[in-house]
Amino acid sequence: MKYAEWEPYYKAILGDFGWTAEGDEAAARAMAPMLPDPAPALARLETLIRDRDVLVCGKAPRLKDDLGQVDRSQYTIIAADGATSALLAAGFVPDVIVSDLDGSHADLLEANRRGAIVLAHAHADNVPAVKELVPLLKDVIGTTQAAPFDHVHNFGGFSDGDRCVFLAKEFGAKSIRIIGFDLDDTNVTPKKLKKLKWARKLLRALDIEI
Repeated sequence: MKYAEWEPYYKAILGDFGWTAEGDEAAARAMAPMLPDPAPALARLETLIRDRDVLVCGKAPRLKDDLGQVDRSQYTIIAADGATSALLAAGFVPDVIVSDLDGSHADLLEANRRGAIVLAHAHADNVPAVKELVPLLKDVIGTTQAAPFDHVHNFGGFSDGDRCVFLAKEFGAKSIRIIGFDLDDTNVTPKKLKKLKWARKLLRALDIEI
């Protein structure tokens, strides 16, 4: 998704939450010098996703049960942040992790050490985690929800789960199957509930209903 297409959604999200772009922009600028040349990781993403069947794993509690109904060997697996821990516990490493770095740092680093590409997302509220983790990661690509620049990319999406789907779309997945999502969960904070509503709206913009 071109930033010009994403920007109206981003501005609407900022307005809905009462945020401004400055914090996101500052976080992205802080992350940029820590990032390696993304070209090798981007080339791997192309190989992993282009014309492949992709399994996107959210971190809802249902993920463990959903995994039991899937032949994982058929898919490139993209994990939304905290789903990484459940996948490692199930005995395998995701191919790609989309993370704003608020899940288990130990599991993120372990999965990355074992070959997972990490899309590390900088936003206004996670600068300390960015500074702690990004220098430790290999095969890492920086992302922002604000305007992209230099080596900091924006493939679209807001929360970790819907950003996984935007990534799969951007890199031309043959098909996208989504598990471990619960967009109808009401046992969450008002802020989280609003994020779930945005996730549904953004997925619908990609013609995906869950």
